[in-house]
Amino acid sequence: MEKTITFTLNGRSRTVTTDPERPLLEVLREDLQLTGTKYGCGRGLCGACTVHLDGEAVRSCSTLVGEVADRHITTIEGLAAGGKNPVIRAWLDEQVPQCGYCQPGQIMTAAALVARRTPPTQAEIDAALDGVLCRCGTYLRIRRAVRRVLQEGAVR
Repeated sequence: MEKTITFTLNGRSRTVTTDPERPLLEVLREDLQLTGTKYGCGRGLCGACTVHLDGEAVRSCSTLVGEVADRHITTIEGLAAGGKNPVIRAWLDEQVPQCGYCQPGQIMTAAALVARRTPPTQAEIDAALDGVLCRCGTYLRIRRAVRRVLQEGAVR
């Protein structure tokens, strides 16, 4: 049974009429044409579909669209808007991307991590990023990029 669901997406109010049991990822990609968020495993295990929900990194493939009513969602498109996000800049400076498929999930996870009030420890960085798979194996560069953002202090 379809339901009308309103939420804030990348700073703008959006309304969709859909089955509230659909994955948020599907609504983002198919209904709203935001294809930066990737489909990986469909089970919340690989992290390719990570978005921010009220500032926290969540897996959009296992988050139901009915759960996001009246909440704030940021996708990689929203994070990249304006081209000034320090995490994205660090990613480029550290030459992280290879194939790029996991990069939206990696960046969204890192951005939520560095935006916390208390800077994360190396163990917290490792634990958070271990949940996002990278087939190209750029894990060392990913961690360097996160440390770079933290060292520069340009978190937000």
